[in-house]
Amino acid sequence: MGGQTSERAVVLASGGLDSTVVAAVARQDGYTLALLTIAYQQRHAVEVQRAKQVAEALGVERHVVLDVDLRAIGGSALTDGLSVPKDRSDSERCRDVPNTYVPGRNLIFLSLAAAQAEVLGASVVYFGANVVDYSGYPDCRPEFIQAVEAVLRVGTKAGMHGKKIEIRAPLLQLTKADIIRLGLTLSVPFHLTHSCYDPIGTVACGHCDSCLIRRRGFAEAGVVDPIPYAVC
Repeated sequence: MGGQTSERAVVLASGGLDSTVVAAVARQDGYTLALLTIAYQQRHAVEVQRAKQVAEALGVERHVVLDVDLRAIGGSALTDGLSVPKDRSDSERCRDVPNTYVPGRNLIFLSLAAAQAEVLGASVVYFGANVVDYSGYPDCRPEFIQAVEAVLRVGTKAGMHGKKIEIRAPLLQLTKADIIRLGLTLSVPFHLTHSCYDPIGTVACGHCDSCLIRRRGFAEAGVVDPIPYAVC
């Protein structure tokens, strides 16, 4: 797109690596950023604080942190007492949907982001989904995103008036290394991001699926990951 637009874009901002790169992409595309962070009582709640720091570093116009207690539903290692898988191989990660999948999470998040977009008059929601290095989540697939867009066309006031709310997932087909390289070109503050599912205090564990994927991505990109890990 390039250049400045007069439009806002809503960005789902978790405080993680992918969503922070997505926010930088949206800014490069010329949008005024409205970040939306969902504090869903997740095990790794430190990412909410990191999202606030990222928002400040990016100088965004608006950042909303919305409380949604998904622990009341549970069913995930991120919202329940289940153990987070550690040190899994690539084949193990691809075998089945892991217990870190949070039932309904991305459907809920995109619905809330679309609601925010309607209120702000935004026509675009940016979302950090990825299908290359992802850990088997069904709600990160392109067909899911397309289905949500279709629902928004028929289930929103904006859609009824012919104004489509587009969901953009610019990282969908990129490897983690490619995402990191893209982030470097956009001066993303990687040192502020948090990816770990099972941190020790505020420090990444280094062994969960998300840590393993992140660490390999930085290694493949040939740059040093600027965050500390509990185990090297």
